[in-house]
Amino acid sequence: MTETAGGGTNGDGLERYARYRRLKIDWAAPRVLRVTLSAPGRLNAVDAEGHGELAEIWRDAGADDAVRAVLVRGEGAAFSAGGDLAMIEGMLDDHAARARIMREARDIVMNVVDCDKPVVSAIQGPAVGAGLAVALLADVSVAARSARIIDGHTRLGVAAGDHAAIVWPLLCGMAKAKYHLLLCEALTGEEAERIGLVSLCVDDEEVHARALDVAVRLAAGAPEAIRYTKRALNNWLRMAGPAFDASLAMEFLGFAGPDAREGVAALREKRAPRFG
Repeated sequence: MTETAGGGTNGDGLERYARYRRLKIDWAAPRVLRVTLSAPGRLNAVDAEGHGELAEIWRDAGADDAVRAVLVRGEGAAFSAGGDLAMIEGMLDDHAARARIMREARDIVMNVVDCDKPVVSAIQGPAVGAGLAVALLADVSVAARSARIIDGHTRLGVAAGDHAAIVWPLLCGMAKAKYHLLLCEALTGEEAERIGLVSLCVDDEEVHARALDVAVRLAAGAPEAIRYTKRALNNWLRMAGPAFDASLAMEFLGFAGPDAREGVAALREKRAPRFG
């Protein structure tokens, strides 16, 4: 048996990831697992299946001894356009769907937080919704200068739940968090770095190489020291757990109300929403 790029044996060492269909999994470098959000032609929007996969991948990566670091990115010119409209529309009249997706939304956030392996994100193009949650919760976030970062919850007619309440105030302060979350004001990668929302901003053509360089350096570091440092620092996020759970509940309560219906209709019709 020969050593794989991931440091394991038996083929390419990716057998445990064979069930993933919406995420592309490969080795970006020795011991660096690359997770690529993939929805060609849809700006890597996350459908119902992809939403579930985005919740589970962090458990699998964390349990994989061949992995020392995880690099997450979007396929092509976008990171992710967020949850697709079909998934959102499916929640409007279906309590079971809302409950399932709410559980997955919590798992997406907490599984990144709890993953023992350091996570690096390479953010380019639009980064919205569930994809944005992963991008900003990564231990090191590398944004392209022209990336377009936006939390669009209130424009959709629901509270800014999932990752927003847990991480935005800690990263960029309450005043900036409220401004961008209440108004859905977009940020470029350059502005996101200026206010502390992302770790690094680089020229567009450098984003993947720089993120990979960071991941390779983390993979070469002392694994226990890095793992325990991440675990200790993420206690700041865990302390925000009650606020996170409340925001998530209020977000999904909104999906049962009239504002979410109007928000979805406005997106479908490519117009400004007219909330009552």
